[in-house]
Amino acid sequence: MVRSWDRLGLTNPVRTESKYRLYSLEDLRVMRRAIYLRREQGLNAPGILKQLRQEGLLKHGEARGDAGPRFRKLRLQRGESLATVAQAVGVSVGFLSNLERSHSGASVGIMRKLAQYYGLNILDLFSPIDAPGPLVRPSERKELEGGTGVRMELLAAGNVGMEPHLFRVAPGSGSGEPYAHEGEEFLYILSGRLNIFLGDEEFKLRAGDSFYFTSSTPHHWNNPGKTEASILWINTPPTF
Repeated sequence: MVRSWDRLGLTNPVRTESKYRLYSLEDLRVMRRAIYLRREQGLNAPGILKQLRQEGLLKHGEARGDAGPRFRKLRLQRGESLATVAQAVGVSVGFLSNLERSHSGASVGIMRKLAQYYGLNILDLFSPIDAPGPLVRPSERKELEGGTGVRMELLAAGNVGMEPHLFRVAPGSGSGEPYAHEGEEFLYILSGRLNIFLGDEEFKLRAGDSFYFTSSTPHHWNNPGKTEASILWINTPPTF
């Protein structure tokens, strides 16, 4: 049962070097409620996720796609202090501590810096997709929070050469500070609006627009509209 909740994304335990799972009190509270909803209410997995989101046990519609505990695990494995990592990526110790304990989220820009510091790409931050082949159903997608109001849904499983996502960006939300990296990016706006900045140049995208650019150009983006923006977003190679 516990492993099934992990695969579903309800929990995100930290793994020790001996592969033991370490669960927080919040994880236990979510699991107890999920078990009750299954046994007593007869809800299936999508129904459980929906109910937990409505009750506020899962943040902003996410299936616990939280990178904070992963960053904490990596820091502890390297034997580094909060102060060392915070100074290296340009954030406060308090912010990094809250992020690692899932008390706050990180913008895409900050996540990029942390991933780069630990030698990761964004795919390393997602829980593995359990799809047996090339087909990924909507219910099998894994989600990751990219700061307040930004959700990334992974659209491909396995060892892939591209990084395809469905981004959902709430009104007023965005990537935070500018960031740059190696590679290329392609966007297709499915719905809503997105403003993207390449250096000092601003581009205003609407539903139906497509956009291609080289990732080494410093860039950031936000949703200036009044409704959620949905974007098909592909990076290659998989990276921030």
